[in-house]
Amino acid sequence: MSSDPIVQQLQNFTTCDVSDALLKLKHRHGDFFSGISIWSPERQAGNTKVVGKAYTVQCVLNSDTEAPKLEGGHYIDAVPRDSVIFISSHKALNAIYGGLMTHRARASGAVGTIVDGRIRDLAEHREQKYPVFACDVGTASPYEVVRVSAINVPVQLQSPDQDATINPGDYLIGDLDGVVEADIKVAEDLDRGVSFGEASKKHRAGVKKP
Repeated sequence: MSSDPIVQQLQNFTTCDVSDALLKLKHRHGDFFSGISIWSPERQAGNTKVVGKAYTVQCVLNSDTEAPKLEGGHYIDAVPRDSVIFISSHKALNAIYGGLMTHRARASGAVGTIVDGRIRDLAEHREQKYPVFACDVGTASPYEVVRVSAINVPVQLQSPDQDATINPGDYLIGDLDGVVEADIKVAEDLDRGVSFGEASKKHRAGVKKP
């Protein structure tokens, strides 16, 4: 169980609850991440839920000679405990996250991984009962096409439907309905000791649940 009081409060709410609050705050789409859904430990089934601060990973095409090169070790070795790994990549056919990464993520204490792209080794993720959200699955490894450029930097959601930035430390919530990024105004209330229930009611005034 995370010691972060905001994570503890957000555990009590669904992604739909959080999106409703963000819509009232004039966040178009309720900060829902289009095209990303849960693949492990089950595909759109069960009661899996992840809540945590974002540890961001920026991937770029190998042909991008202007993007910086990641210095030091592998990004997976620097994952903080209780974090949610968010990997941003161009929509290459190659998968950018596989089973070995989940082994290391679990050992580091990450609570889940969200991939704005493809994953592979689906059976391995499921055998470890590790939550993985992604756009799709594939078979090819990323190395001939994609490389990691940076970690813990702002990254863009690679969706033609919306313009969203994920910052390191943002709160990410994922469940069967998808993935949502918690809004700063709600987080500020929570930091001041307001329960998410109270903050949600305040910011959601007039929003009707379907």
